[in-house]
Amino acid sequence: MTLSLILACVWALCANFLAMLPSKDNHWRRAYALIAVGIPLLGYVTYENGPWIGLLVLAAGMSVLRWPVVYLGRWLRAALR
Repeated sequence: MTLSLILACVWALCANFLAMLPSKDNHWRRAYALIAVGIPLLGYVTYENGPWIGLLVLAAGMSVLRWPVVYLGRWLRAALR
């Protein structure tokens, strides 16, 4: 297993741990931090392991951060209308 995949697994473990902690802002600040760390990490995973593994890690990250993805989709749909 490459270093990038190990870091992606650590990111997923941290994301799940942060989701278990109580939050006053519905975890949005934590989601922004996870996105800021996850985007370069996704590029690193794709660079080391290829586009198919990168897409799998992207899908895993989107399943963890599903509400930011839903709101982004709603925003894009409203912007295109």
